[in-house]
Amino acid sequence: MEKVHIKNVEKTFNNKEKNESFTVFDDISLTVESGEFVSLLGPSGCGKSTLLNIVAGLDDASNGEVYVGDKKVTKPGSDRGVVFQEAALMPWLTALENVAFALRKKMKKTEAKEHAKKYLKLVHLSKFMNSYPHELSGGMKQRVAIARALAMDPKILLMDEPFGALDEQTRTMLHKEVQFIWEETKKTIIFVTHNIRESILLSDRIVLMGTRPGGIRKIYPVDLPRPRIPSSPEFAKMEEDIMEILGGEIEKVMREEMGDDFNSKKASLLYGTNHNMGDHI
Repeated sequence: MEKVHIKNVEKTFNNKEKNESFTVFDDISLTVESGEFVSLLGPSGCGKSTLLNIVAGLDDASNGEVYVGDKKVTKPGSDRGVVFQEAALMPWLTALENVAFALRKKMKKTEAKEHAKKYLKLVHLSKFMNSYPHELSGGMKQRVAIARALAMDPKILLMDEPFGALDEQTRTMLHKEVQFIWEETKKTIIFVTHNIRESILLSDRIVLMGTRPGGIRKIYPVDLPRPRIPSSPEFAKMEEDIMEILGGEIEKVMREEMGDDFNSKKASLLYGTNHNMGDHI
């Protein structure tokens, strides 16, 4: 396993027609240790997914560099697997065929299928390997997508809000699945989320990003024992601490978007009674 080094990374979008530029974030530096689980948390528009795409090689930084080990990231590579919010499975292929398809350049067809079975078993889908995507639930589809990414044996697993479109019960189940996979594979995981509780449940560290031009506001080590209990005083205290800063960042976004229409009553709607910012953003 190798470390991920993000060095002074900036992302600016330029609109040549309007002669305007828009900086999403600037001067982000972060090292993710080998085997570490790090969550990127922040308000909409702060650049979490953009930063993840730069690490994946799917987007270019305007300034700065990203390294996996001593290798500079310039394009997508087999050392980084990506799981998006939508599973993006091929509907004409079974779960087994979807996972095996990703291996077609690395091994023979029969070998690829045997390899795919191993990873479908890891995500507890052995009984559904011959099912087509339309026969699977949303959570099952995401587990196929995770199996597909893991089958390529990447050093780094990049996950962009993979559970954002799922119901709460399925999401809770997949939290357990991801923790099991992480413990079994020892992969380095960078995980994008809006959800404070999710980030505390899963992470070794939480990187809190601020509003544009965004950057790292604070990094929270999560030293709570696993499995983590949301009802524990220590968990609740961390949730409150993160919310205090994140709430202020979200209010900045609302003021920017709403201008004079923004008021304290609308700001109060940001905060759920269960202290889960993910319910509202």
